[in-house]
Amino acid sequence: MLGLALVVAVPFVAIGNLLGNRGPLIYSQPRVGKLGEEFRIHKLRTMVPHRNPDSTATPWTAEHDPRVTPFGKLLRKLHIDELPQAANILRGDLSLVGPRPEQPSYVAELSSAIPFYDYRHLVKPGLTGWAQINLGYTSDAQGAREKLQYEFYYLRNQSLPFDLRIVVLTLRSFVALGRTR
Repeated sequence: MLGLALVVAVPFVAIGNLLGNRGPLIYSQPRVGKLGEEFRIHKLRTMVPHRNPDSTATPWTAEHDPRVTPFGKLLRKLHIDELPQAANILRGDLSLVGPRPEQPSYVAELSSAIPFYDYRHLVKPGLTGWAQINLGYTSDAQGAREKLQYEFYYLRNQSLPFDLRIVVLTLRSFVALGRTR
């Protein structure tokens, strides 16, 4: 289903990208997965192209980050930017549900600042998760600390019914987005 949505969305995104988001269509970045293994996550690019392509570390993304283009805001609001992660799921880097994977530099910073932070890497990261459903977007260490509480809850209660509940709540949030516009 995610792959079909990607196939349908890409032509429209490519045209929108040409008009209002010039630069590469796909953005790829290292992330930390299960047991600390790194992989490359793929997204539709929503920000101005990174000025230093040799640097993998990027600053925390703020809620109203000026690097996000107007077209990128639309992609983020509709979560269309996440569609290429279907490839990550097919490759086994991501599951549908689990803690969202972070950049290696953030993991290093947060692991030294937050006790037991690395426990979140006991499971495969996910496209959606309990923390995303409950907290949404956070952009600093304090937000990561709050999200970690939800991720620990997920780790303690992980089950197929709980994963299905998270998927349903995620889909419900998309439906709610459609009604608010």
